[in-house]
Amino acid sequence: MISTPRRRKPKQLAEAANETPHYFGHRERLRQRLIDAGTENLPDYELLEVILFASNPRGDVKPVAKELLEHFGGFAAAMSAEPDALFAAGLGLAGVAAIKSVREAALRLMRAELHERPVVGSWDKLIDYCSAQIAHGKVEEFHILFLDRKNVLIRHERQQRGTVDHTPVYPREVVKRALELEASALILVHNHPSGDPTPSKADIAVTQDIKKAAAPLGVVLHDHLIIGRNRHVSLRDLGLI
Repeated sequence: MISTPRRRKPKQLAEAANETPHYFGHRERLRQRLIDAGTENLPDYELLEVILFASNPRGDVKPVAKELLEHFGGFAAAMSAEPDALFAAGLGLAGVAAIKSVREAALRLMRAELHERPVVGSWDKLIDYCSAQIAHGKVEEFHILFLDRKNVLIRHERQQRGTVDHTPVYPREVVKRALELEASALILVHNHPSGDPTPSKADIAVTQDIKKAAAPLGVVLHDHLIIGRNRHVSLRDLGLI
């Protein structure tokens, strides 16, 4: 049986004439604008788009980028989100891997600068690094920066990960690790997921305990930084060290 071809509607004819998805041209324009004008000139959603391109080579990721920013409340929070939270927000394995790898690359660049010059002379960069590392954490994390005699960073380690308002810290373990790394000084760092970096009585007490345990062994405690969402507190500046 022979039948006559069905007549295509105007919209179908337009789609047949241009089978390349509209966002393909957008990707190339965005990449070119990134190179020509610099990444600093891209709004957050477009930078996140570029990051997600590799995770979805044929899909339109602009809506995904905008939804992630809205869901997490901003670029920094989205980039700092835990993998489980990113999966729950709708990203696949490739998208989560793209975001986490870019974040880690940024942290390593910042950490490299702290390995090259005395930390105490690069305080603003230290604060930026610590904030990028843990400011958006959902639970408390206790980190230690181990320094050499010239106050150059030897190593940065996360010692403990706790709950939304508590992290167990063991002064003897802190000092033991400092001796293993032959560190001459320490900077303690932890976050307050509430966003308020005001030190608690427990924060002050554990700081004093670590200072007392380290001093007889020749290890100096320079500071204890508490990182909030948009600000930080230095216990040394408060006269508590």
